Amino acid sequence: MTPMYLWIMAFHIIAVIAWMAGMLYLPRLLVYHCAAEKGSVQSETFKLMERRLLRGIVNPAMIATWVLGLWLAWHVADSRHALLLPGWLWAKIVLVLVLSAVHGLFARWVKAFGADQNQHSARFYRIINEVPTIIMIAIVLLVVLKPF
Repeated sequence: MTPMYLWIMAFHIIAVIAWMAGMLYLPRLLVYHCAAEKGSVQSETFKLMERRLLRGIVNPAMIATWVLGLWLAWHVADSRHALLLPGWLWAKIVLVLVLSAVHGLFARWVKAFGADQNQHSARFYRIINEVPTIIMIAIVLLVVLKPF
């Protein structure tokens, strides 16, 4: 591995940590936001916190994760055909796509809260809060164990 590869990998891991921190915290904010009365100071504070978290941390971290991760995958594929990437890496890419879709749902729900049009309960957001965790566990197991 070249020094450049190691630097890219380090920054990829940092981006993943930032993305996951936001993906775990954002739905927790939505849980608490459900209890705030529409138009209240508390509700407006949650809107600001959710928007800043999404735009300032979660979105940039997801973009960095993808850009750096694709660079790493391209580096692995550099010496072989892209379709011959290891199976565990293809599975990881699929799970990252699923996590990105969940990210998109979170962004949609933040937007709904911003317009005072939330359609879900606090219980719903408590359950949804577990989805990124499950996906993260699966991705880490794939990367560390490389089962196929």
